[in-house]
Amino acid sequence: MRERKKHETRQRISDIATGLIAQRGFDAVTVAEIARAAGVSPMTVFNYFPRKEDLFLDRIPQAADLFATAVRDRAPGEPPLAALRRLTLRLLDERHPLGGVGETFADFWRVVVDSPALRARAREGAEEIERALADALGEADVADPELAAALTVAAYRTVFLGSVRRLLAGDPVEEVAGDHRCRLEEAFGVLERAGVGC
Repeated sequence: MRERKKHETRQRISDIATGLIAQRGFDAVTVAEIARAAGVSPMTVFNYFPRKEDLFLDRIPQAADLFATAVRDRAPGEPPLAALRRLTLRLLDERHPLGGVGETFADFWRVVVDSPALRARAREGAEEIERALADALGEADVADPELAAALTVAAYRTVFLGSVRRLLAGDPVEEVAGDHRCRLEEAFGVLERAGVGC
């Protein structure tokens, strides 16, 4: 019960922050305003989100967990890259925010592009995902887990950002999604042929 309440509070704060920041821009909204709108103290906001940027980019921990869990929970004998490919395609099919393509994603990414602080935090987030993935790959006895994680995250990030650029340019979502799938398949094919994650 207590964990559920904490999760609900975190989500409420994040949703309110996302709405305010999307309306007015990252720099125009203060943590105090977010706290007031959420009915909590600024200290409570910081208990859930160490930095203001994490209020808007609140899915970084989820992304790190999803990538690591895909490797840790894969079927016996399934290569780590196959599990990661399956994960990324599922996220795309579900139009999950971490999947790269969705109807409202352009508005979200426009806010990120317009904020140097959010762009910097997104880059740090990619490094956090890479570290979590390297740990999971190390547990899976991959020969060079740091290199495998770096190459995998770089490939995914490249596909993801290419789709974001197209969404920002106004390309149709379904067209972008189809191309995103093809590029994911191509990226994982290249990684497999290179022996990444063996």
